[in-house]
Amino acid sequence: MAKHVVPEAERRRRRPTRQGTVLSEEVIVQTALRMLREHGSTGLTARRLGTALGADPSTLYRYFAGLDDLTRAIGEELMGQALDTWTATGEWQSDLRSLGRAIHASYLAHPQAAVLTASRVTGRPREIAVDETILGILRDAGFPDADAVVVYHAFIDLSLAFAALDAGSLALTDEARAADEEMWDSTYAELSADTHPHIAATARLLAGRMTRSAYPVVLETLLNGAAGQLTRARNRANPRAADEPRH
Repeated sequence: MAKHVVPEAERRRRRPTRQGTVLSEEVIVQTALRMLREHGSTGLTARRLGTALGADPSTLYRYFAGLDDLTRAIGEELMGQALDTWTATGEWQSDLRSLGRAIHASYLAHPQAAVLTASRVTGRPREIAVDETILGILRDAGFPDADAVVVYHAFIDLSLAFAALDAGSLALTDEARAADEEMWDSTYAELSADTHPHIAATARLLAGRMTRSAYPVVLETLLNGAAGQLTRARNRANPRAADEPRH
């Protein structure tokens, strides 16, 4: 049976913890982010979190239904940080591009948390605000609702998928990540053109690119495809305009 979460107005701690901290959801989430950064996902436990906060581990359950609920709150925080750094311009492609990059950057700033939360749906206010913003950009640009949902789905999944992929690399030890990156020079670049002609022909280009994220390139491909989709939708809505000669 799920643990009862005390309503926000009733759960505010009246006195500081042993470390002089007044607890709140925000304080717990920020402490959890620090623990994930220092110890990885396996290091995030109620007992360790209580120790870090200077409180009994059971205190967590006054704020969250459990560690899974805390995980959702962490994902919510990463989404909120992305939205806080983003500014709209009114040009839909530019706005989606910058928002996607903000989401990607927010998750990569906390790679351990990104690996843990990128696949989760929080249903919390700041995540909902991001979703509302994306759909608003698309609908205001003129996308029919069905098309807006398709592009939204592709956009948010692409952003979070690359966030998880790229964060996974950053979450490796420095030695492991360096070994992976070195593979392009130490192995791929040494393959014979007789046995692997295509890799051999592009080996140096691969070595220069494969250690970087492909997210900006794939995001641009998605935006270009969405632009074509919008043009087709406008032509369907106004077929006479599509037939008029261009000067």
